Amino acid sequence: MNEYATKHQRYRVSSKYRDYLASNLALLLNAAVPIQEALDSLKETSKSTNLNKALDQMKRDIDEGVPLWKALDSAGVASQQTLALVRIGEESGRLVENLRVAAQQEEKQQIFRAKVRSAMLYPSFVLGLTLVVGVSVAWFLLPRLAETFDQLNVPLPPISQVFINLGLFLRDNGIWAVPAGLAGVSFLMYILFGYAKTRSIGQALLFRIPGVSRLLYEVEVARFGYLLGTLMQAGLSVTQSLQSLHDATAALRYKKLYQKLRDGFEEGYSFHAVLPKYKAVKKLIPPPVQQMVMAGERSGSLPETLVSVGAIYEEKADISTQNLEAILEPILLIFVWLGVMGVAVAVILPIYGLVGGLGA
Repeated sequence: MNEYATKHQRYRVSSKYRDYLASNLALLLNAAVPIQEALDSLKETSKSTNLNKALDQMKRDIDEGVPLWKALDSAGVASQQTLALVRIGEESGRLVENLRVAAQQEEKQQIFRAKVRSAMLYPSFVLGLTLVVGVSVAWFLLPRLAETFDQLNVPLPPISQVFINLGLFLRDNGIWAVPAGLAGVSFLMYILFGYAKTRSIGQALLFRIPGVSRLLYEVEVARFGYLLGTLMQAGLSVTQSLQSLHDATAALRYKKLYQKLRDGFEEGYSFHAVLPKYKAVKKLIPPPVQQMVMAGERSGSLPETLVSVGAIYEEKADISTQNLEAILEPILLIFVWLGVMGVAVAVILPIYGLVGGLGA
């Protein structure tokens, strides 16, 4: 390991502060503020400890003559697309313009992620609250009913027996069973959405949930159009832009698409030749968008066409986000209704049998 690598550290900085760094650095440089003074100014206003440490490291690098893109890369405070934009900006004399584009890219990425998070917040809250209420009822209420039914010698139907047994189990073992269950659910969520080798399973499930699948689809198409178009407008080649797009998305099916497209361009093909070769592209990029991309490529206005596609599908994603609650509400109500009816039937049936026995 060389001396340059040993004296550097990569810092973990949130996307919010990456956006802050790019946008404010562009403003300061545009005002003819020297880069070292600009970094000092950013440090004075930043509230992130990691970003401040990274700024100190970057300032030392730049004092030693290291290019800005390499200082950003060593500190780990910029995405690959931002690094590419800064590098090309330094080489072409368009550093300020490209930093503005990088800031816009980071802001758009936050917007796209926020749309997906907001889509999952409502169903997660409803299902989580239902689970808490259900476990509380089973843990504290059902054991008391079990004692009452046992004293009255009431025969229990199968569904009541199942719920009563669950309540008795939680009464005796809830102290360890509930935390173990939560740990199991957390582990399952990690396997489905966090672990790289099995993340595709969780994503496949999300792409099959009504409403959520449409939103994810529109967000990815918006990302495809906006990021690819703006990167190309800033001077990146198509292959570089596709690689940045590959790194920006978390959806594995879209990563495969961008990898295929990039490989095709490296072999000398165009969108017109590459898109029809990938069979799954019809499920990932709408045919009208494909036609727009190929038409823009033929006319020499591909970046502008892609940005227009991004704007159109971002508006569609906004509408889908607003409508998602109405789409998911009936499905969530069915889950809640099944849980409530199950407990109600389990409790009412033995009481009904007891009343019927007394009447006889």
